[in-house]
Amino acid sequence: MTVVPADLDAYLGAHDARITQELFDFLRIPSVSARSEHDVDTAHAAEWTAASLRAAGLEATVHQTAGHPVVVGEWRGAPAGAQTVLVYGHYDVQPAEPLELWTSPAFEPTVRDGRLYARGSVDDKGQLFLHIKALEAHLAVRGKLPCNVIVLAEGEEEVGSAHLAPFIEANAQRLACDAVVISDSAMFAPGLPSILSSLRGLAYFEINVQGPAQDLHSGSYGGAIVNPAMALARILSTFHDASGKIAIPGFYDAVAEWPAHVRTQMKSLPFDDEHFRAEAGSPALGGESGYTVLERLWTRPTCEVNGLLSGYTGEGAKTVLPARAMAKVSCRLVPDQDPAEIERLMKAHVANVAPAGVTATVTHLHGGRPWRAELNGPLFDAARRALAAAFGTEPVITGEGGSIPVVGDFARILHAPVLLVGFGLPGENAHAPDEWMSMENFTTGMRAIATLWDELGVQTP
Repeated sequence: MTVVPADLDAYLGAHDARITQELFDFLRIPSVSARSEHDVDTAHAAEWTAASLRAAGLEATVHQTAGHPVVVGEWRGAPAGAQTVLVYGHYDVQPAEPLELWTSPAFEPTVRDGRLYARGSVDDKGQLFLHIKALEAHLAVRGKLPCNVIVLAEGEEEVGSAHLAPFIEANAQRLACDAVVISDSAMFAPGLPSILSSLRGLAYFEINVQGPAQDLHSGSYGGAIVNPAMALARILSTFHDASGKIAIPGFYDAVAEWPAHVRTQMKSLPFDDEHFRAEAGSPALGGESGYTVLERLWTRPTCEVNGLLSGYTGEGAKTVLPARAMAKVSCRLVPDQDPAEIERLMKAHVANVAPAGVTATVTHLHGGRPWRAELNGPLFDAARRALAAAFGTEPVITGEGGSIPVVGDFARILHAPVLLVGFGLPGENAHAPDEWMSMENFTTGMRAIATLWDELGVQTP
């Protein structure tokens, strides 16, 4: 049975306090990729990541793009015939707002009850950093790695990774590898390590409804002018039928059926609907009828309103008929849906249902393809052994309702299998106030990844 190598475990234990402080320094950088006022911070995070890779013993370079920088770290001292493995992560984070809902400041890391609270703690700075420290342990203790390693860290994952695929394509020869390893996801439950087998894709839209040239007095014009806010509400109400199914014509045409054995395995996982509802703080569960909660989250597409804006929303009353209304809408996609086709369907549907008297426009802001893998072969066998060694239990196979757009790009451009093994936990508030990562998972995750390198080292490409 595989065990965590004693020399690597001892090194990580001896340097635990320093590693934690370095992680805190990383988390203090407000690298919010969506906000231009944080561009300097995002560039700082890229340089910080490169410096951390160099300190670990890799060569590292920072590459400018039309957006935020890409960091590439490399160690290529493995024997002839050894595998080359690429590790991917991202150093950018979501906006921290609403700031008043954080128990402690979003960019001042704080540990409470074994949880590290900070924006980016789990998504994805903490998970990227544990990979860097696992590499450091190998190079510090042994002076080498059993495989050639490339670390690729980007700063645009939270805004759609628009410039990463072109970077990979332009540098495909340099980034050529036998496998890709990514930690940007969660375990199924505490103490239960997980290997991710699927990701939903994404098509993200902004819908604008324009009515009169300017806001109008609702008493003087109400009832005679079409209200854009009401028009937008009517449009959004057509997105689903009474059973929770998406009612946009053609939306399900490309949805691939999931194998029966995968659905059976989902039902065997220790999942409790009521616990999930309570954890979310929701009065009740909902969604498309005829499917379990996990099937809705992992195997079915969605169409969700993410934000609404129209008219007067300040204190007191202002009787205004708004000139415009806007909604942000995200569609999570499953194999074999194509974001471009969903864009075409969304635009056609909105044009068809928009009432006369307003102009409705749909803008596709960003998207990514869904991904699904068959978890067979030496890469996944190595991961199973490494996770079992670190956590003391066999990993389970899970799906993910979120999106990591670059996963499909890696598979498509580099023609390499992708291993997704994350160390977050359910309820970790990624993208929300009080985001956190389990400190136990961070330290155990470092040991799992350090062990993975040894397991991959005995494999052949």
